[in-house]
Amino acid sequence: MVNRIADITRVGWRGHILAAAALLGLAQGLVAGPAMAAESARTDQTAVRLISAVTATGDESVLPFGVEIALQPGWKTYWRSPGDAGFPPDVDIAGSENVAAATLSFPVPHRFELFGLQTFGYGERVVFPLAVTPQRPGAPVTLKARLRYLVCEQICIPYEHNLALDLPAGTPALSEDAALLSAAEALVPDDGARARFKIATMHIEDERLLVEAVSEGAPFVAPDLLVEAPNGLFFGKPDVTLTLGAQRVRLELPIERFGDAPDPATSELTFTFIDGDRGLEQRVVPASFVVIADAGATTLPRIWPMLLVAWLGGLILNVMPCVLPVLVLKLTGVLERAGAARREMRASFLASAAGIVSAFLLLGAVLIGLKLGGQGIGWGIQFQQPVFLGLLAAICLIFAANIWGWFQVPVPAFAGGIATAADAAQSRRPRRAAFLQGVLATVLATPCSAPFVGSAVGFALAQGPGEIAAIFLALGLGLATPYIAIAAFPALVAWLPKPGRWMLWLKRVLGLSLAGTALWLLFVLAQQVGLLQPGKKDDGIGWVAFDAGAIPGRVAAGEVVFVDVTAEWCLTCRANKEFVLKRDPVLAALTAEGVTPMLADWTNPDPAISAYLAGFGRYGIPMNVVYGPGAPQGIALPELLSAEAVLDALAAAK
Repeated sequence: MVNRIADITRVGWRGHILAAAALLGLAQGLVAGPAMAAESARTDQTAVRLISAVTATGDESVLPFGVEIALQPGWKTYWRSPGDAGFPPDVDIAGSENVAAATLSFPVPHRFELFGLQTFGYGERVVFPLAVTPQRPGAPVTLKARLRYLVCEQICIPYEHNLALDLPAGTPALSEDAALLSAAEALVPDDGARARFKIATMHIEDERLLVEAVSEGAPFVAPDLLVEAPNGLFFGKPDVTLTLGAQRVRLELPIERFGDAPDPATSELTFTFIDGDRGLEQRVVPASFVVIADAGATTLPRIWPMLLVAWLGGLILNVMPCVLPVLVLKLTGVLERAGAARREMRASFLASAAGIVSAFLLLGAVLIGLKLGGQGIGWGIQFQQPVFLGLLAAICLIFAANIWGWFQVPVPAFAGGIATAADAAQSRRPRRAAFLQGVLATVLATPCSAPFVGSAVGFALAQGPGEIAAIFLALGLGLATPYIAIAAFPALVAWLPKPGRWMLWLKRVLGLSLAGTALWLLFVLAQQVGLLQPGKKDDGIGWVAFDAGAIPGRVAAGEVVFVDVTAEWCLTCRANKEFVLKRDPVLAALTAEGVTPMLADWTNPDPAISAYLAGFGRYGIPMNVVYGPGAPQGIALPELLSAEAVLDALAAAK
């Protein structure tokens, strides 16, 4: 026991306070004695279990065991590098049967401060994954683990338990602890692939370590950096500065040297970069670290594939319900002027294409400005603004009235001026009217997240200004492709039906479509400003409110969680709900026992939902994710849902 107390202290003065606290608690530890149990142990401060994710050994070469420590409120235990004081959990497998090796992994830790000391560890409950390699795969395994660990509050108490767990031979099935262990494994830091962030730069200056990191997913919330170094080198708590909309962070860590400490610039350091429950682990030597490409720089070889994806997404937007009426309106206008010269026709379609591309570039510029200003950004976020909704509703009414040939629409005075200008443009300045039609097509496209659009926008908004501008240009060119094609080959118009009375009926339908869009926008606006309460009709699914923090706990309990990120202004979201989610067999699957449907309403700005979307590289909706014991990190579904895609994801998550 004396040796265990000696392990608590560090070189120099650090740790003396907690060492003294441990001595104060030693009597309690001796009275309690080491807790002995076949599979679990309990003290006044802790409950400890040895668990397995499977019920039999099968023929696996590595078996997923784990050590669970549940702590009373206020108590904590330690990470593999405890900080200024403490010692880490240690597992000795001597005496085990058919066990060649066992490797203990450590989930993302948290920083604690006590009496000015910095320590790293866990509170409430922690599960340490234990990968066990059998000597003879397929044969029974008896794991005997002697666990030594330290718990601290105002005093520190070392404990030692002998745990054991038998795993028979046979076909393995998932145990009742599989979800708990899977969630713990997902919390073990990797090279940054899961968290989607990486170390960008580092150097040492004036006894301070300067590090910059970038996130390609969710914005940083509370980043921290833990540094493990050779004896005599210590790195303090970092000063943190967030930039680029919290997608980039700069950390400055003070360096302390004791005795014959080596040069930190040429020493191998282990970085554990954490942000909440996300973690990155990387070994580095500051003097020889290779700086990665800056997040704000455009890398053409990397972006070319996404430019093609963006172009395809923009092209598909033409047939989405939001945009199709504008294209049809354009073509019917051409048929009405069937005798017009080809030069005039080309000019009109090129003007519409210019309006589309200009609007996309303007939208990209606005998003770049918001990101650089640290604001949350996303595809369609302008529909969260009441002023924008009101203006767009007025424009839709003006275009509907223009189709019907009259402007006696009860709109505000400024909108009436726009209508008069649009009427004059239609008769005397057709190119300006065509340009405005292109702008309208772009505006109506933004609440739609069609196939490829979500991927392209997600890639762009996670990058720097150069990528955002390039992707939005490609999206605009994709949406403008039909207009450009007809301008280049006017003979394509000959494939359209001949003019006739049917066009009058089509124009009335198009006018009704635009008027219906205006009424829908006004309905959403009324909800946003509080004039109407959202119509939360019971759709039979039984949604619970979105809470990202509650998902890991539900998954650990064995539940499957289906997250639907939606908004009243998202037509594609509504189509997914009406044609897939509210119909069997999907409806039956979502309402089955053990499945929790979770609704995230993005009608109004919500930073938590924006961060959740960004965590998947998505910045637009619809967005659906399925979690479960088989998929603790979540399975992201495509924008346009199908019954097969939803059912397959639910089955995989179970």
